[in-house]
Parts: sequence; structure tokens; C-alpha cells
Amino acid sequence: MRIPLFSYGLLGLPLAFVAMPLYVHLPHLYATRHGMALSTLGSLLLMSRLLDAVIDPVLGRWGDHLYARSPRLAFGVGALSALGLFLGMSVLFASSWHPANQPLMLLAVLVATYTAYSMLSIVHQSWGARLGGNETQRAQIVTWREGFGLVGVLTASVLPTWLGWGEWVLVFGLALLAGGWGLSRCPAPCATQPHTGHPLREMFHPWRLPAWRWLMATFVLSGLSSALPATLVLFFIQDRLQAPELQAWYLAGYFLAAAASLPLWLAAVKRWGLMRSWLLGMLLAVMVFIWTAGLARGDTVPFAWVCALSGLALGADLSLPAALLTGMIMEQGDNRQREGAYLGWWNLASKMNLALAAGLALPLLDRLGYQPGNASPQGLQALTFGYAVLPCVLKLAAAGLLYWGLLPHGRQHEQASCQNSSS
Repeated sequence: MRIPLFSYGLLGLPLAFVAMPLYVHLPHLYATRHGMALSTLGSLLLMSRLLDAVIDPVLGRWGDHLYARSPRLAFGVGALSALGLFLGMSVLFASSWHPANQPLMLLAVLVATYTAYSMLSIVHQSWGARLGGNETQRAQIVTWREGFGLVGVLTASVLPTWLGWGEWVLVFGLALLAGGWGLSRCPAPCATQPHTGHPLREMFHPWRLPAWRWLMATFVLSGLSSALPATLVLFFIQDRLQAPELQAWYLAGYFLAAAASLPLWLAAVKRWGLMRSWLLGMLLAVMVFIWTAGLARGDTVPFAWVCALSGLALGADLSLPAALLTGMIMEQGDNRQREGAYLGWWNLASKMNLALAAGLALPLLDRLGYQPGNASPQGLQALTFGYAVLPCVLKLAAAGLLYWGLLPHGRQHEQASCQNSSS
């Protein structure tokens, strides 16, 4: 089956377009414009993201049943989720509603918006995972999706500064329509009946696999090392570098470099395979990003270099882990039957990382004396540690898990494949 990579990947643009404000801009916006205390804001984000994360395995399993009945039914549920996502983002960013004195209402809107985002993401990811293919083809599917995602991130990082949030929401709505049109042009994957065992047993099926447990542990640590800087980057630019006027350019440069690196990582996969290429990306990220710990006020050019080189490493994190996941589903014989079960846990891990980054880092910085816009030397030191040092430690730990835990499983699978082909 010929895969229309452009049409499939197009929905990745609005999904990433919305993720940037939802996970990066929102904490900074609500702390500075609406005057919400960091401890209150961090608690709300932690609760909403945890609630969102724990329902992802349920949504993933439901997605399997939707695809079993009809891929077009799954598409319809995705369309309704897109509508809910658009309405939620309109309330959060483009309405005159003031959330500072209504934390419970803000929590409800956040949970509804996150849930719609989750369902639409699972529908899109499951569609791509069910297309299958060899290692290079799987990497191409994910790369096109993430490549469009990077275009969305780039656009989302600069549009609020240039146009304002009201216009941003309108552009987001148009991007959603374009992404839905693109997915409707893709050949629908075959409807295959999911396993009909006990619902809880089916939901927890991936955890019976040792390779899955190693992959998830690596993915969680690597993701947490990325979520911490994503949560704190605007605070770092504003108070450590004291260059808030450059934040849109830093973000644009970071994601532009990531987009440019995707063909390089595809070439690396062809030469070294998915796992070794991901390991190389992790090590590159640490070697580049650790220099951020030594930056101070006015170091705007060195930080621009860090952003660009870190973006090159980001390309590996964006495209390679998901391709590894698709391969694991195929190796276990679960393709076109249990993709949602795997992707539900996968998305839970991604959101737990973001929840922990916001829910733990922001209150901790508050207790250590950091206040946005009025930071003491002690507060700036805490901000630097949380933004620059701790992520590098976590990334090295993830690289260790990949090298000593996941790579041996990959070698065993390669040996088994060679034996089967020779016999």
C-alpha cells in the first residue's frame, strides 16, 4: 500500500500548534498576565494533567474498538474531538474570562481541553501505526507527522507575538480543518477485530513485555528531561538572560533546527538503526545543553547557539521513539488490534512528564525564592538548576537505560530474525 505521507502528516501541524501554547505558554501567560501564584498554577496544572493522563489508556483501548468497527467511525470521533479542542483553546486563550479567582472552573476547562486533545492524538497516531512498514518506512511515517508538527510549533511560537491570541485561535481552527481534510484523503487501515479478553487484562497487556517496560522507562526519563526546560524556558529567557523580546526567535530557531535535522536522523536510522540513532541524539543533547548552566544576563548569542544545536538533537526525540514503538507492536503480533492499548500508555507517559514538570518544578521554585520578574540571586540559581542541570542528569539516565536495557532486546530480535530468514 502506497502511503500518502503528506496527507497523513498534515494533522500533526495543528496538534503541535496547540501543544506549544497549552504546555509552554500557558504557565507563563497565566502567571504574568493574570497574576496567578506559581504554587496555585502549578497545582492546577498538575491535577488537570494527571486526570488527563490516567484516562489515556482507556481512550486508547476505546480507539481500538472504534477502528475495529470502522476506521471512518474513528475518524468521526476524531472530528468531534477536534471541535472540542478548538472550543477549549478559545476559552483558555481568546476569551475575556479571567481565571485568577475561579481555579475550579479553570481546572474543568483544562481537563476538557486535554481530553479532546488526547482523543484526537490517539486517532491520528493509531492510523499511522496501523500502516505498518519496515524500520525505515515507520521512521518516515513518524518523521512526516513530526515534521508537520515542527511547522506547527514554529508557527505557534511566533504568532501570539505578531498577531495576538484571538487571531492565533482562528489560525488554529483553519489548521484543524486542513489536517482533517488530509487524514480523510489517506487510505483507511483495515478493520481488524481487537482481542476480546478481559478489558483490564487487555489494557495492561503491553506491561507483560520486558522490552516494552525498558522502552517506557527510557521514554519517561528522556521525556521528563525535555519537559522541564519546556516548562521553564520562558522564565529563563525573561529573568536569567533578561531578553524577553527574543523569546519568539529563540523558540523559532530551536524548532527550525529540529525540522532541519529530521532528514539527517532518517539517514542515521538507515545506517545505524533506530535505537543507536536515538542514543546518539541523547548524548548530543547533553553535550550541548549543559552549557546553558553557565549563561547569565546578556548571554543572548551563546543561548541562540544552544537553542540551534539542541534543536538538532530534538529531531531524534521526536521521530525515533514512536517508530520504535510501532516496530514493537508489529513484533508482538499486535498490529491492527492493540495499537490503542500501547498508545494510551505512551501518551500517559508523555503527559505525566509534563504534569510533573509543571506540578513539581513551579511550586519548588516558588519555595526556593524564585518569583517571575523579581528574582533574587538564590531564586535565579534554583531556576538555572531546574532548567539546565537536572534535565541533563535525567537525559544521561535515559541513555543508560537505552544502552544497557533496550539495546540488548534489539540485538536479540535481530538475531532471531536472522535465524528465521536463514532457516
